[in-house]
Amino acid sequence: MNEAAGMRVLLLGGSSEIGIAIVRRLALESPVRAVLLGRDQERLAAAGASLEPGGSVATEVDLIDAEDLAGHQAALERAFERTGGFDVVVLAVGILGAKAGLDAPRDEAAEVMRVNFVGSGSLLLESLRCLRRQGTGTLVVLSTVAGERVRASNAIYGAAKAGLDGLAQGLADAIAGSGVRVLVVRPGFVKSRMTAGLDPPPMSTTPDVVAEATVRALSGRAHTIWVPGRLRLVFALLRHLPRALFRRLPL
Repeated sequence: MNEAAGMRVLLLGGSSEIGIAIVRRLALESPVRAVLLGRDQERLAAAGASLEPGGSVATEVDLIDAEDLAGHQAALERAFERTGGFDVVVLAVGILGAKAGLDAPRDEAAEVMRVNFVGSGSLLLESLRCLRRQGTGTLVVLSTVAGERVRASNAIYGAAKAGLDGLAQGLADAIAGSGVRVLVVRPGFVKSRMTAGLDPPPMSTTPDVVAEATVRALSGRAHTIWVPGRLRLVFALLRHLPRALFRRLPL
């Protein structure tokens, strides 16, 4: 980390509540220079303004669209060049939708898959390429327990996130020893703007709790964390349930 500049953080999905909470939590430990990239200028500006009052976060914003694959390389290279690199990149891009499965509108289902896997996967690849060139840094990938074993109640979202999670794990193994680390974060249901109006199930969590667990993990060696941690045990069981039993569960 460049001590003079403080910790340099790139947040992809710059208005993400979990992503903003991670930046805010990092700023409790050292000054942070944060670059927020997203597709909505007004929401990015509001997110940046919410971080700055404490004085320990300096923010810049720029536009990037998860579905504009052709623009990802240039946008990320521009951000890395402007700051001289990043210590932490947080991939917090994602949308929730198409819960009706086969009955979901075709366009809605396609958008969930494009944003959560194709677009996010492209951003993951470009982020890792930039980090590998600088020879250091950590990529935090916000995944979800929904991708650990895809449920019938939200199959499209879960499958797209499962793809992103698998890509992150595989690429993490591919760059082992390069100086670059990948940390996959698998929260359960997070009570946030994205899940507003949904009934929170047991073991629900909040953006601040996810941020606390993520920042704590950054100082260790874990490659995957679950939030809350006991979900690891729950899914260790669910992963091996026969499908005939799994499909009967009210998940």
